[in-house]
Amino acid sequence: MVIKQLSKSVREYKRDSILTPLYVTVEVVLEVLIPFVTAALITAIRESDITRVFWVGGVLVALAVLALVFGTLSGKACARASCGFAKNLRKDLYYKVQTFSFANIDKFSSSSLVTRLTTDVTNVQMSYMMVIRVAIRSPLMFIFSIIMAFIMSPRLAWIFVIVLPVLIGGLILIISKAVPFFNRIFKKYDAMNESVQENVKAMRVVKAYVREDYESDKFRKTSDNVRADFTKAERLLALNTPLMQLCMYIVMLIVAYFGARLAVETSGSAFNVENLQAMINYSTMCLMSMMMLSMVVAMITMSAASARRICEVLTEESSLKSPENALTDVENGEIVFDHVSFKYSETAEKFALKDIDLVIRSGETIGILGDTGSSKTSLVNLIPRLYDATEGTVFVGGHDVRKYDLETLRNQISVVLQKNVLFSGTIKENLRWGDKEATDEEMVRVCKLAQADEFIQGLPDKYDTYIEQGGTNVSGGQKQRLCIARALLKKPKVLILDDSTSAVDTKTDALIRKAFREEIPDTTKIIIAQRVASVQDADKIIIMNNGEIDAIGTHEELLKNNEIYRDLYNTQHRGGEENA
Repeated sequence: MVIKQLSKSVREYKRDSILTPLYVTVEVVLEVLIPFVTAALITAIRESDITRVFWVGGVLVALAVLALVFGTLSGKACARASCGFAKNLRKDLYYKVQTFSFANIDKFSSSSLVTRLTTDVTNVQMSYMMVIRVAIRSPLMFIFSIIMAFIMSPRLAWIFVIVLPVLIGGLILIISKAVPFFNRIFKKYDAMNESVQENVKAMRVVKAYVREDYESDKFRKTSDNVRADFTKAERLLALNTPLMQLCMYIVMLIVAYFGARLAVETSGSAFNVENLQAMINYSTMCLMSMMMLSMVVAMITMSAASARRICEVLTEESSLKSPENALTDVENGEIVFDHVSFKYSETAEKFALKDIDLVIRSGETIGILGDTGSSKTSLVNLIPRLYDATEGTVFVGGHDVRKYDLETLRNQISVVLQKNVLFSGTIKENLRWGDKEATDEEMVRVCKLAQADEFIQGLPDKYDTYIEQGGTNVSGGQKQRLCIARALLKKPKVLILDDSTSAVDTKTDALIRKAFREEIPDTTKIIIAQRVASVQDADKIIIMNNGEIDAIGTHEELLKNNEIYRDLYNTQHRGGEENA
């Protein structure tokens, strides 16, 4: 199953993958003929047959040159095949991840996906390179060496056959002991990468709390954990070389001893010095090929865990798919929740949302308030179908969201997530995530709506200013405004702001809401906020509590009838007066 899945990534490099073993086969045949021809050359020299010396010498040179040529060809073909295979494998993994739903991404941590795209692919690439070249060369070299040894002296050739079970038995024992370590190592790699990723992202927090020593110590422990398992595994695999060398030297000594005796007993008639030299060469070839094969097995053992981890991603099916004959048009921004309940996994005991009934008319502005953990974000995640409802149905534009083409649905629903993300590139490039064909005038317009144009004009390169990865060279409020502008470029039927103005001042927040009312009146606007002021002029305000809707109403209605809203308003209002 794993091999079949990985083989799909060979594709256009299939030709090089086939040529490599063919070139290797020719190379091996030429190499095993060299000791045989060398023995004939020594015989010609001993017999002072000059004509034969030149003729056999010419054949020997031709064999060596041809072996070199085919060795070079196999090396180049192997490099193209293995590097191309790795490129395709990374591409397939990356593209597969892009199809994942939030539920799929929750299953694989981001650090684990990074390890699979880098370390695991490199391991599989090295293994593939060895399989199509060394794993072909070694058995062929062994087989041809044995055949030539039997041609030279059947009695001595049996020594090679006798030592073979010892080598194979030792190799199997070593590999079986090493496999469990490699299975554990890559999970620990994930943990180490997660530690690095977390630390780099939170570098400012680490420095603010002077926790560099703590984080360094945590990383050292994780790194030492990986090192310990790798050391145990490599220590076991390192036994391959001395085992092979021991067998090789023992065989060479036995061949030299019995070969010399045979040469003396037969006075060189049945076995001579040239034959002895050739047999020693064949014994070296035979056992060196076994050593190379042991290296291949060791590499395959290490990469087997990597291959399985890669296939886990490649065979993972997105939990969200567009249906057949999917709807490709969202009529309007009307949203209906019909007895919707939701939990993040089938095994979860508690529902994040419980029996939500809600109707939002197209063009309305809806505010959502609630304590941390009241499932405000979970509610809006169901609208663009980032998750599917566990029970009940979510409707957008009069149709079940599960009947829409996913791309169509999400293109008509702009979501500015709680964790705003900007990518490395210019401001224009970031904005065009909303609409890749957007003109400069359209970008300026949405930035004015999002109250971002003013600070952009103050930058040295204005809209061509380069944004560092993660938007580290702009403030939190500036980042939020750019993300809102990016969302507006999609010209959505529904705009969702998930606590996306928390880092801007109240005046700017009010200007953004005013621009929304005046400039995009037909767009349904859903605003999740912590500040009452951000939603008090909304058409309806939804109060969430423990995954349920506690109340729905206008600012005045909730202030009169809902204790949660009244307490929140009084607390913030009193705090505002004290600050004033």
